[in-house]
Amino acid sequence: MTAHRTPNTARKVLGRLSLPERAIVADALRTETVGGVLLLVAALTALTWANIPALHHSYESVSHFRLGPGALGLNLSVAHWAADGLLAVFFFVAGIELKRELVAGDLRDPRAAVLPVVAALCGMAVPALVYTLTNLAGHGSGQGWAVPTATDIAFALAVLAVIGTSLPGALRAFLLTLAVVDDLFAILIIAIFFTDRINFATLGGAVAGLVVFWLLLRKGVRGWYVYVPLAVTNWALMYNSGVHATIAGVAMGLMMRCTTREGEQHSPGEHIEHLVRPLSAGLVVPLFALFSAGVPVSGRALGDVFTRPETLGVVLGLVVGKALGIFGGAWLTVRFTRASLSDGLAWADVFAVAALAGIGFTVSLLIGELAFDGDAVLTDEVKAAVLTGSLIAAMGATVLLKIRNTKYRNLCADEERDEDQDGIPDIYEQDDPAYHLRMAAIHERKAVEHRRIAAEKAAAARHGRTEVPGGAGEEDGRPA
Repeated sequence: MTAHRTPNTARKVLGRLSLPERAIVADALRTETVGGVLLLVAALTALTWANIPALHHSYESVSHFRLGPGALGLNLSVAHWAADGLLAVFFFVAGIELKRELVAGDLRDPRAAVLPVVAALCGMAVPALVYTLTNLAGHGSGQGWAVPTATDIAFALAVLAVIGTSLPGALRAFLLTLAVVDDLFAILIIAIFFTDRINFATLGGAVAGLVVFWLLLRKGVRGWYVYVPLAVTNWALMYNSGVHATIAGVAMGLMMRCTTREGEQHSPGEHIEHLVRPLSAGLVVPLFALFSAGVPVSGRALGDVFTRPETLGVVLGLVVGKALGIFGGAWLTVRFTRASLSDGLAWADVFAVAALAGIGFTVSLLIGELAFDGDAVLTDEVKAAVLTGSLIAAMGATVLLKIRNTKYRNLCADEERDEDQDGIPDIYEQDDPAYHLRMAAIHERKAVEHRRIAAEKAAAARHGRTEVPGGAGEEDGRPA
């Protein structure tokens, strides 16, 4: 007798988020979307300010205005403060996001983490390769290989908000996770490849400060008046060490506890992220864009973007490299793990999100400044290439997403439907007997109401009081 074997069920990827994860992702994306719109406004303001002849001088004056204590090595320009100082807050939030993903989110499960991690790594490696090949063929500089490797989640979400597409939660979470992994490896790239001098004394001080920060967190010490001065000190020491100062931000973010203990509704990391994210998305990143995106734009300048190998490599890396890298990484992962896409999604959806990830604004601008430091002309041209590539990627993704928007609206409606009005979408309660009992009671009440209406209509029909078709009625108590 042959034993009966249950067939293996293929593992699904990009499936529905868990209910707690859904709430966290929705909150994060809501803030980032608002921040993304402000980012777009700041970028357009910078371009306008820098390209109107009567205002150009004032833009340069404000950007290069210096302030800060020179004795501490911190007499920096406004643009420098925006890039090295304010962005440390942005990377602090990115560090908390990554820590939460690793200990309580999708990256905690290796089977769930492999898809976005591999896709993100391929989405950084392929653009770097595209840039390198373009510059080898055109005899350009290879210094900017890292510029097209980053994804700007806020800018991408702003595009989604502007075009009004209803991207399903799983795809939005995939895009968010891609950006988190992107930010981590962008920080590693900055730390490893863009640190040319190291002051070991101040670096040791920064490390000691980070240890103190970690010990205070472990001991449960509370109070912003303890952590804010310590964080600023750690940042200043890291800046003077020669290592990019934003490293201090991401390091402190990774130290935050992102798991809940008994009696806690939210972990300290989630609480701090909830407080700081609006500051990061609504002020820090837009200010950085305001003082980084003000590059000269003209027909000739835009033409040069497509003729100079360094700038063409950035554009191709963002538009072609990102889309092919992320899509290829996702497809290979699914192919070799014998998984399949979640019901309702197609590979065209993954490609559209991969194209959207080609919007590499904030971190790409930062890396562009670091890669071509000392060459102001090439720095501005690379910034123009980042803006151009991001715009092309946004336009391409818009077309791809709009084609599938009807499907997305139906999927989003299914995710949001709450017929029993208990505050939990019905799709999360399909295995709960109590849900089905509640729905049975609701349908029974509706059935009783319909029977009552049917009985009234039937009684009216028997007594000849039905409405006459064609608009006949009564006027002043007399037949019309």
